[in-house]
Amino acid sequence: MIAAAPLPRTAGLEACQDHDMHPARLFIVCGLPGAGKTTRAVELAERFAAVRMSSDDWMERLDVDIWDDVVRARVERLQHGLVGGLLRVGTSVVVERGTRARRERDELRAVAEDVGAFAHLEFLDPPLDVLWDRVSARERERSPGSRAITRADLEAWSETWERPTPDETGTFDPTPPVRAGDRPGGPAYPYGGWRP
Repeated sequence: MIAAAPLPRTAGLEACQDHDMHPARLFIVCGLPGAGKTTRAVELAERFAAVRMSSDDWMERLDVDIWDDVVRARVERLQHGLVGGLLRVGTSVVVERGTRARRERDELRAVAEDVGAFAHLEFLDPPLDVLWDRVSARERERSPGSRAITRADLEAWSETWERPTPDETGTFDPTPPVRAGDRPGGPAYPYGGWRP
């Protein structure tokens, strides 16, 4: 197999402008459970006609326990492989999972950069009390064979999570400006993630 040379993003943008197309975009929606990732990911997928990849959704559709770390790793590897192919053919992608380590976010950003696509980081970081209120009110983690997230889980993840730093967020492309009709700072995500 012959590997194609990475395209500079400016070349991808110029080609899209020449053909009245929009450049592909990768959105990484980053946050702890209850941060509003799904809400934001759905909005981005609709706004940019993007494919939304959620590990939890895929695992639920496969009828496997979302706490099964071995299956989750396989699903995320499969999704990771699909991201580059989709971006390469001009399809935008929204990756919706915790991406709690900078290494994960860097790897995804590199995939976008390798094919000349834009890479955006949507960082959602509500206070722990808000996370707990949201998680305890939902049923997502109560599927068969699963267990509910506890406040102790959230506290532990909050302490070990590598939150994006200003240095890291500076390596991503800015999110496109909000258009008329969009809801920046709406009730579903008042705690960040909006950087028009």
